[in-house]
Amino acid sequence: MRGKSRSSSSEPIEFKGTTLAVVSALLRSADPAVLAAALEKRLGHAPDFFSGDMALLDLTGIQPAPERVDWPELLALLRRYNLSPVAARVEEGLAGGANAAGLAVITDASPRPLPPADIEEPPAEPAPPPSPAPQAAPQAPAAPVESPRTQTLILDRPLRSGQQVYARGADLVVLAMVSAGAEVIADGSIHVYAPLRGRALAGARGDPDARIFCTSFEAELVSVAGVYRTFEQGVPSDVARKPAHIRLAVQGERQSMVIEPLQIA
Repeated sequence: MRGKSRSSSSEPIEFKGTTLAVVSALLRSADPAVLAAALEKRLGHAPDFFSGDMALLDLTGIQPAPERVDWPELLALLRRYNLSPVAARVEEGLAGGANAAGLAVITDASPRPLPPADIEEPPAEPAPPPSPAPQAAPQAPAAPVESPRTQTLILDRPLRSGQQVYARGADLVVLAMVSAGAEVIADGSIHVYAPLRGRALAGARGDPDARIFCTSFEAELVSVAGVYRTFEQGVPSDVARKPAHIRLAVQGERQSMVIEPLQIA
């Protein structure tokens, strides 16, 4: 009897690598009332801002670290803005509560040094005979300091309504149209060499130097480092369907969005 081959598609379960867009929410407070006021101020008139995006909640920047977190209240608040928390980066003391709330937990465990008894000193070697002093070699030029953001994600296909692309730790270059209802996100800057009709969120992890460039500005929403602007009444006439440049202007602790024509001729 001839044996029957088994294909991977017949297996009850398969594991494959994938890339998923996950928003990183950096919390500066664990107080639901404080967060509710901040979200109302920033997103109050755009309750569907996140469109069900998955989120990693990072609480490691809260100083001093909270002793407890009202996880049910916090998650309910974020879900009201159509955000889907799936994981939390927390100190070890908060891991149990986050796990009980149904979140995957990420903790930054530091390596433990070995005790002195476990460290063996290598045997001493006899000193080498003296040799003529070498001449100093020419000093090499200092290596250039690398920019913290060196990667670029290039998208060369149109983005249809409902689709989303996230350039994690990188700039994003789009060579085709971003349709209404589509979303492009980057930790760095965003360049769209085509009509931008959907939503563009640059500096997703809080980089105030990130920018958005496009050759035809028709966006529904733009955001830089969390400062956003929507266009329910249409984009400003001086940049409508024209090349545009979006950036933040910082004056002390105040940040405001600047949308201006882009001279490319």
